[in-house]
Amino acid sequence: MAGEVATLAQGLRASFRTGRTRPAEWRAAQLKSLVRMIEEKEEDISDALHADLAKPRMESYLHEISLAKGACIFALKGLKNWMKPDKVPAAITTFPSTATIVPEPLGVVLIISAWNYPFLLSIEPVIGAIAAGNAVVLKPSEIAPATSSLFAKLLPEYVDGSCIKVVEGGVSETTSLLEQKWDKIFYTGNGNIARIVMAAAAKHLTPVALELGGKCPVIVDSNVDLHVAVKRIAVGKWGCNNGQACIAPDYIITTKAFVTELVASLKRVLIRFYGEDPLQSEDLSRIVNTNHFRRVTKLIEDKKVADKIVLGGQTDEKQLKIAPTVLVDVPLDTELMIGEIFGPLLPIVTVEKIEESIDYINAGTKPLAAYLFTKNKKLQEDFVANVSAGGMLVNDVALHLTNPHLPFGGVGDSGIGSYHGKFSFDCFSHKKAVLVRGFGGEANARYPPYTVEKQKILRGLINGSFFALILALLGFPREKR
Repeated sequence: MAGEVATLAQGLRASFRTGRTRPAEWRAAQLKSLVRMIEEKEEDISDALHADLAKPRMESYLHEISLAKGACIFALKGLKNWMKPDKVPAAITTFPSTATIVPEPLGVVLIISAWNYPFLLSIEPVIGAIAAGNAVVLKPSEIAPATSSLFAKLLPEYVDGSCIKVVEGGVSETTSLLEQKWDKIFYTGNGNIARIVMAAAAKHLTPVALELGGKCPVIVDSNVDLHVAVKRIAVGKWGCNNGQACIAPDYIITTKAFVTELVASLKRVLIRFYGEDPLQSEDLSRIVNTNHFRRVTKLIEDKKVADKIVLGGQTDEKQLKIAPTVLVDVPLDTELMIGEIFGPLLPIVTVEKIEESIDYINAGTKPLAAYLFTKNKKLQEDFVANVSAGGMLVNDVALHLTNPHLPFGGVGDSGIGSYHGKFSFDCFSHKKAVLVRGFGGEANARYPPYTVEKQKILRGLINGSFFALILALLGFPREKR
């Protein structure tokens, strides 16, 4: 396999060096083909997502298919402007001159995708890489085999196979890919694998973008429109792949005085959304596989955790289904409260005063997303100013990722780099500084020997003196040629 991967990488690098991927026409043609692929194969994509995750078709359309198509269209509309050199002011020390920042493709990039949103999280970075003019290798997740197989079948039918490749497989294939030199590696997944990716990239001084996760908190103040807030939390938790989403709420923080009312509202909303027996609901995704099912159920089998369940807790290993589960004041030393849950369990942490929640969040690692529900402007200002997170949303959940004008990415343990919209183009581009001068405007003062007169003129130029500029342009101090 290692030899095949090396040959593939060499072939892509040869294609890139011909300049094939650089013209706007090539980039636009690939993006238009991806739009056509999404439109023509929507049913196949939805079938694959259902096979991998039992993902409801409406959820597949809203959270994957429509967002992928929207990302393509947004890139097509912005592409020519994104590719234009950005003219910036020239310094007095280089007068006369012009200065520009020229975006150029990095080269041949590797994209390693995740299983939880296997279509969107594969295709969206590919869109950015193509828009920026790169050759691309996509490695879909083997944990979502139907979607991975679909990519391997469809992409060669729709895009330029000499510059865009799909490599399927598991650990050995990914290891072989990581042994090659790439111009950037874009990885979506968990922190443990991210460390392996980063270590492999370091051997070649390859830059990385790491889209990870973390424990995303939701602060719920007592002054909110509770029914609206709970509906939004529920659809952002269980309506996003049954909690298997990097930006899904991981836990709620509220006050001890308000928690009973909050739990009661959650119960009413969950029954309305998923029925009395949520394991039979067709609007809930299943857990991706047996290993992940057992990982999640093990979290609530701990007696210290099981005793804190106030809602849900039902499981069905045959269907790989776990019901939406709410817990209150789980001991903080349990695995449920230490690691990212990535499943349908939602613990609630209670505090005396809602303002204490900010210190609680900041005591942990920086999350990919942080959420606040409140009508208190002071609390909102403190939350935005003092909580460090990849992104945040006030009075809703998850919707910030749908705005292509906002960057999406983590900070600290939740990731490195960002993408979406033009940020995807920037993620896969190098910003090249270009300064252009003619042969006029010679300043003798810049050349040795450095006399006292020359030093005065040079110091004046550096300090922005217009008089020094005139002297320099006039050729002072005069020297023989």
